Amino acid sequence: MKVRRLVTIDGTCGEGGGQVLRTALSLAALTGTPFGIEKIRGRRRTPGLRQQHLTCVQAAAALCAARVEGGKVGSGELLFRPGHAPVAGKYAFDIATAGSTSLVLQTVLPVLASLAAPSSVSLTGGTHNPMAPPVPFLQASFLPVLSHMGFHANVTLMRYGFYPKGGGQITCEIAPRSPGAPLDLAGRLPVTSRRAAILLAGLPDHIALRERQILLAEGGLGEEEIDTMVLAQGPTGNTVWLTAEQGPCTALFTGFGQRGKPAEQVAREALAPAAFHQASGYGVEEHLADQLLLYLAIRADGRFAVSRLNLHGSTNMEIIRLFLPVTFRLTPLEGEAVLVACR
Repeated sequence: MKVRRLVTIDGTCGEGGGQVLRTALSLAALTGTPFGIEKIRGRRRTPGLRQQHLTCVQAAAALCAARVEGGKVGSGELLFRPGHAPVAGKYAFDIATAGSTSLVLQTVLPVLASLAAPSSVSLTGGTHNPMAPPVPFLQASFLPVLSHMGFHANVTLMRYGFYPKGGGQITCEIAPRSPGAPLDLAGRLPVTSRRAAILLAGLPDHIALRERQILLAEGGLGEEEIDTMVLAQGPTGNTVWLTAEQGPCTALFTGFGQRGKPAEQVAREALAPAAFHQASGYGVEEHLADQLLLYLAIRADGRFAVSRLNLHGSTNMEIIRLFLPVTFRLTPLEGEAVLVACR
């Protein structure tokens, strides 16, 4: 394996959270580039590695036999040295908490989806977590766009896992990379379909009824456009999500129920960002943009217009440039919208 220079990272850069570490892990495993990071999650209330982040480290290390120093819960520093090129295969990782399975998958997917052989990944932990992409986002919004770019994966929800108990499970089947095409989502795209879904598990029915009333009265949705899924057994949780189809894109917006939070607020948490995004007319919303940047850089081509580029996105670009010789060009559009191009 070619010896590469050590990349050094300040974990407080940009958004200063777990995204800095996850992007570094993905690109280190993919390119064979070692890195050292200090002040991990330095801008968070509880800095350092939590169990979810440690699982990301362990997962990335498993793909490339990396040597890791500092890999323990609470650690603020980490040294990650890949041992060999990443290997396709069958992997399983258990977060052992309600930490997000989606974020662990976010770490290994760019690596495995870039290989010439298929892989499968089983992940146990949280599946519907506040502050992380829920599984429906992966299935409806993220993975279909990746497929156009030549990165192919399919996620199946095997068991629900809500915060704070976790215990959910997803599986991901990853196909070999294909040539695909450069992503080109620069123009406005009309909304052709809108739907909403309410997921209620182990909670009173009136919660879903109140959420439905808000979706009808304030979201402009019809009765036939709202689905309600009730889990009579298993974990306790509540989620509302909205989808808006725009050409090849499906934007998804989520509200998460929590103890003490009114059902009406849960529904409005999904409606507010949906309204902002749809007013822009562009197909890519800010959370999807965060996820797409790494794949644009791996291909070293493509562009998309996003309704708003958040701090996670700009931080992601900063970390990507430490590992890959790419250039991101940002062109302001109307309002907060931005055209992002990668070469």
